[in-house]
Amino acid sequence: MAVNTLSKKTVEIKNCLSCVEKKKKLTQARVKELLNYNPKSGVWTWKVNKSVRAKKGDIAGHVNSRDGYRRINVDQNMLKSSRLAWFYMEGYWPEQDVDHIDRDRTNDRWSNLRHVSRQCNIRNSNTQSNNKTGVVGVFWDRHRKKFMAYIAVNNKRVYLGRFTNIIKAVKARWEAEKKYSFPNCISSSTAYRYLKEKELI
Repeated sequence: MAVNTLSKKTVEIKNCLSCVEKKKKLTQARVKELLNYNPKSGVWTWKVNKSVRAKKGDIAGHVNSRDGYRRINVDQNMLKSSRLAWFYMEGYWPEQDVDHIDRDRTNDRWSNLRHVSRQCNIRNSNTQSNNKTGVVGVFWDRHRKKFMAYIAVNNKRVYLGRFTNIIKAVKARWEAEKKYSFPNCISSSTAYRYLKEKELI
C-alpha cells in the first residue's frame, strides 16, 4: 500500500514538472504566432485554425464557471488569460499574481491588469455574497444586534469591534485599511466609497 502511494505521488510530481517544462518552452513569439491580444479591449482571438470549434478570428479560451477566470489552452498549457496577457506584453511570466484592478476577472484590458503580491490581490476583493452591508469587512451580527468590523492581515483576521451603527463600523474598517496600507492595493475601497458618498470624508 505504501509503495502504491509513493508511486502515485512520484507520478504526480513528474506530471507537475512536465507542465513546468512545457511552460518554460513556450515563448512570447510562439504565443504571438497563435494568438492576438488587443490591449485596449482585452479580447483574445486565434490567428490560426486550432480545431473545428476554434478557428482563425474566433474568441480564444473559455471562462471557468468555478472561479470566473478566462483560460486559454496554448500548446497543451492551460493558462489564465490575465497571466498570458502579461507574458504577451512583457515577455516574461509574472512571479506573483496578476490582479484585475476593477475586480472583474473577465476584463483583461491591459490598463486593468497589474502585477501584485498574493496578499495585495486578496485585499482587492469583492464583498462576500452573504454580506448585506456592501462594505468588505463589515457585517451585521444578528445575534448581538450590532455591526461587526474586521480586517484580514497576513491571512489572519483582526477584530475591529462591534458597533451600534454602520457608520462607526465602516469608519473603523477604513481606519484599519489606512493603518495596514490597504489603499495601495485596493482600487476602490468599499469602506472609502461608502464614507465618501455619505460626505463623511
